[in-house]
Amino acid sequence: MTEILDGLRAITGPGYVSTGKDMQAWTHDWMDIYHWVPLAVARPANTAEVSAIVKLANATATPVVPVSGNTGLTGGTSAEGAIMISLDRMSAIREIKPEARVAIVEAGAILSAIHDAADAHDLIFPLTFGARGSARIGGALSTNAGGSNVLRYGSTRDLCLGLEVVLPNGDVMDLMSELHKDNSGYDLRHLMIGAEGTLGIITAAVLKLAAKPRAYATAMVAVPSIDQGLKLLNRLQADTGRAVEAFEYMPGSYIDAHMARFPDARPPFEDRYDVNIMIEVGAVSDRDALPLSDGTVPIVSLLEDILAEMFEADLVLDAVVAQNDGQRAEMWARREAAAEVSRLHEPQIDNDIAVPLDKMQTLVERIDAAARELDPKITILSVAHLGDGNLHFSGWPTTNDTSVHHAIQDKVEEITIALGGSFSAEHGIGLSKKPSMARRKSPEAVGMMRTIKAALDPGNILNPGKVLPDI
Repeated sequence: MTEILDGLRAITGPGYVSTGKDMQAWTHDWMDIYHWVPLAVARPANTAEVSAIVKLANATATPVVPVSGNTGLTGGTSAEGAIMISLDRMSAIREIKPEARVAIVEAGAILSAIHDAADAHDLIFPLTFGARGSARIGGALSTNAGGSNVLRYGSTRDLCLGLEVVLPNGDVMDLMSELHKDNSGYDLRHLMIGAEGTLGIITAAVLKLAAKPRAYATAMVAVPSIDQGLKLLNRLQADTGRAVEAFEYMPGSYIDAHMARFPDARPPFEDRYDVNIMIEVGAVSDRDALPLSDGTVPIVSLLEDILAEMFEADLVLDAVVAQNDGQRAEMWARREAAAEVSRLHEPQIDNDIAVPLDKMQTLVERIDAAARELDPKITILSVAHLGDGNLHFSGWPTTNDTSVHHAIQDKVEEITIALGGSFSAEHGIGLSKKPSMARRKSPEAVGMMRTIKAALDPGNILNPGKVLPDI
């Protein structure tokens, strides 16, 4: 061990290798579910130092676990006895190219910092979620993170043009292309995105930027059912030219829990409804964004007119349209508090699942019924990125019996798969979903993944024990 620690200190400098009590911040996940003791935590300053650390790990047969903001939810950074490579010092935003609408960043760049850098050029990097103030882009790429704006802009995979990656043998693969089209062989960039650090360590990326909306129309809407909500979504997409940025589902039970957690918050409506949706439409053109002579904003008026028409047709039960930035922020805060609300009580159950859009109503009905068969008084707090079919099933069971918890989670997955869905939508696999990979992923697909892992990382150095089911 002394040889390894001396080697790490020689690479990064002694001030950037932590051991013992100095590693405390890197010994558990954000949810405080998984705990571990690394061999050491190394904090390299550049790609060359990452490469040197991986080569040292190969020479000493020592596992390596990369970590960015450590905001993951599946135990993907568990690192017992491993060298953890923290990319927090590699946080530079190297360049913003406004005309090409790209950002060149290091993997340790915090998501909100990328947002701010793009904003300075009247552009946006549209990946956003609750942990944006601490999550780093390397982790988002490694898990192919989703968030609230996938509906309009796509997931992290869709927002990346190029990568720099340190491979399991320490070689550096330069894929830092700024091209939108490059059909020159296997798409190695997509192979690395979503691999959770098991095939390579992402050290830099070329990201797509988008025009910053000049005005937003944001609303809370109550509808009779999820299916009716999707009719509203389709109408909005048609009438706005697919400008809907967010379409977020919150059931009445979640609103109740939110009010319990934040008693000073205002409820979305005077009455309580079972199906509540937060809508946001972004307008980038002057035609839709600039106020008219009477002070009204066209995109806001359009949303109000559509909601009024659907209200008259009994397709909308209630609606509140934000009239200022404060009201818009209040609506977003309600949705983005989901992780904090779910932790109000212990124990809790959660599944990150996805189905085709037209199956969402059936999914919610079936999994709610199945959960209550196993625990009749369970409190269900599911929320969803409804526009892209991603449901976060969450609940507070009334029993501490873990066999009941596992039975509920298994049933949720079973129903999801039967509806043509996936047991993992945006959080990744890590440790927590490995049993699901074994049960739900086809043997052929798992076999191919194992072949790729063995070919690229024959020593099983990078983030071992994650993603793939145990043999």
